[in-house]
Amino acid sequence: MKKSDIIPTIQQKPKLWDHFTRKEEYNPSLTDQYERFPYYLSTYRDIFEPSVSRHLIQSGYKPEYPDGKKFAVCLTHDIDGVYRSFFSKGYHIARSVYSRNFSEIKKNLRYLFNKKYPYYNFNEIMDLEERHGAKSSFYFLALKPGEQDYSYDIADLQDTLHSIRDRGWEVGLHGGHEAYDSYETICTEKKRLESVLGSPVTGYRNHYLHFRVPNTWEHLAKAGFLYDATFGYADCAGFRNGMCHPFRPYNLKTDQEINIIELPLIVMDCTLFAAYMRLDAPAAWTLIQRLIDTVADLRGVFTLLWHNTYLIEDSSELKLYEKILAYCQERGAWMTSGDEIINWWITNNE
Repeated sequence: MKKSDIIPTIQQKPKLWDHFTRKEEYNPSLTDQYERFPYYLSTYRDIFEPSVSRHLIQSGYKPEYPDGKKFAVCLTHDIDGVYRSFFSKGYHIARSVYSRNFSEIKKNLRYLFNKKYPYYNFNEIMDLEERHGAKSSFYFLALKPGEQDYSYDIADLQDTLHSIRDRGWEVGLHGGHEAYDSYETICTEKKRLESVLGSPVTGYRNHYLHFRVPNTWEHLAKAGFLYDATFGYADCAGFRNGMCHPFRPYNLKTDQEINIIELPLIVMDCTLFAAYMRLDAPAAWTLIQRLIDTVADLRGVFTLLWHNTYLIEDSSELKLYEKILAYCQERGAWMTSGDEIINWWITNNE
């Protein structure tokens, strides 16, 4: 199936077309407290079924990956925080003392006077992924003091950004709270990150998964991004528009494709746990494994968001991430960064 056949193939099924384009998200009457369109407001309830991608595969679509691999895994990390405050470190020490967890006490005392730890863990993350034959994308905030959720100055991380890039991992932009609906803000933050990185930034994900259909895609395309990786629900894992393949969004207002590729987000770490789905570790793994297997069967891309703050030494979230890497490696996935997947996709699958 050629690229030119994808849109007509989906349009043959009106319900799938409405789902693919997220017609119900145009001018929604309700949103959540963060002005997002959540899964609980959607009329499409089979969130764990990538119905649009399945239709494409059944219609003859056959994506290809390097070395004959059957599917891909896009590993990503949103860098919301780099330093844990002294107060926060003191709180964790007190909590471990109260619970008489001596290993935690020792670990937290080690972090107390070290500004960089435990969130300054980029080398540890890359080392872990490298052991599993993987690479990933790191999306950094490029905010200025006074802006919402400003917690680090991107200029202070110049050597770190260069090290990540030079090692072969991707540095992308993590747009601030307001960027998703402001072309000017996106351009300002992109320029700020690129000036520190010293090279173009092509990948994007917005903070808190803020997104507005189709505006965010249009802003990002105009700003010169190659791809976006925001498009998933914060309140539930799964397939927001029925896709587990990269795709070019379609603007129903202009009746045209938008010149950007979406890497649909399938699982975000905090979605699984207390904040939203409230799954324990075994249930979270069962769901993740099911979604990986579904994507693999459809020759898709499993896009995973695991924050650096969830990859702390000896944490249950770190152990679960390691389990995901091991499972995907066993299944023969191509595990890499967003930019590598998209560049391959443009050359070989469009």
